[in-house]
Amino acid sequence: MPPGLTILVLSLLLGLQPITTDLYLPALPALTTGFGATMTQAQLTLTALLLAFGLSQLVWGPLSDRFGRRPILLIGMSAYVLASIASTLAPTMSLLIIWRTVQGAAMGAGVMCARAIVRDLYTPAQGARAMSKALSGLGVTACLSAPLGGLLSDLFNWRIALLALTLFGAVCLALIALRFEETVQQRNPRALQPATLWRTWLTILRNPTFWAFSALSGASYGGLFTFLASGSFVFIQVLGLSKTEYGMVMFFNSLAYIAGTFGCRWLLARLGVRRTVAIAGVMTLCGGSLMGVLAMAGWHSPWAIMLPQIVFMIGHGIHQPCGQSGAVGPFPQAAGAASALNGFIMMLLAFVVGNWLGSHMDGSVFPLVYGIWFWSVLIALTAWTLVQKYGDAGGQ
Repeated sequence: MPPGLTILVLSLLLGLQPITTDLYLPALPALTTGFGATMTQAQLTLTALLLAFGLSQLVWGPLSDRFGRRPILLIGMSAYVLASIASTLAPTMSLLIIWRTVQGAAMGAGVMCARAIVRDLYTPAQGARAMSKALSGLGVTACLSAPLGGLLSDLFNWRIALLALTLFGAVCLALIALRFEETVQQRNPRALQPATLWRTWLTILRNPTFWAFSALSGASYGGLFTFLASGSFVFIQVLGLSKTEYGMVMFFNSLAYIAGTFGCRWLLARLGVRRTVAIAGVMTLCGGSLMGVLAMAGWHSPWAIMLPQIVFMIGHGIHQPCGQSGAVGPFPQAAGAASALNGFIMMLLAFVVGNWLGSHMDGSVFPLVYGIWFWSVLIALTAWTLVQKYGDAGGQ
């Protein structure tokens, strides 16, 4: 495939995650009211999706190592489109949760394969730069998702916002079917054998480089998910923004992320992975700490959250490409399995965060603020310790 087409495919597949979560976030409070549901049930439409997303990657990864990326992508994207249609038509909150769970499992095929494709085609050092380009495309998708979701919800309703996911999934499916070429040079016929699978998992889990970069990407996503899962309630119900205004909040959040991915490529070319991640750790900690201090001082306004969040998101745009590519880097022959484990760890943390937020949202800004502050500390510590000690194998 031409390099431009490869980056486009990666951007769309990685973009499945933000569009599936962000597009309906502005409508989440209205959806909850419309179904007469509890906040915990509303959070399940997001956390159940992400748990299924994480768990499914443990299945999709070995399958893609055995049969190749293309057939798994065709199956996964077909299931995604069908689940999107069913979610749009769901008559009850329970059925919406079920179909969102199926949607998350199908989404796992696309995102997992994208990470594995990077390792199929690039060395670890090249992979971090290629991943940053693809994640810039993801950032554009995220930029458009929340404002579009807010606009569709204001003009129509939340069902139309979910219907938009069907169109995005259909575009991805068509591109894979018509233009995508298999990237696995040599399939592993033993990838699904229990003994081989067990040895593969153990090899990955015993690798300190995998854990260093997975801890980085996992903690960074934990901070982002804290903002995603609680932001619509805080900005709309606590701070009084409209759904469209909240969509613009998410737009600037994603714009900061795109800036971070561009900064990542600039820093990687000059400083290498370890120093790039260390610098981003400073930014992350400054953003999270500033947000916490302003909230404790009584400054509860959209700007008091968003300005520090922008700093946090620039750091996130650096940590994610380095973390995701670094975790898979040591395993060229098991890129699918390594990508699956890395994705599972991120989604497991997101599920824990979502459940915690579901029971701790108290009508104030503090669950959001303290959550991001907590993750910013963990991110910085990981960037300054584990990545510095074990980062060479994944980054060079």
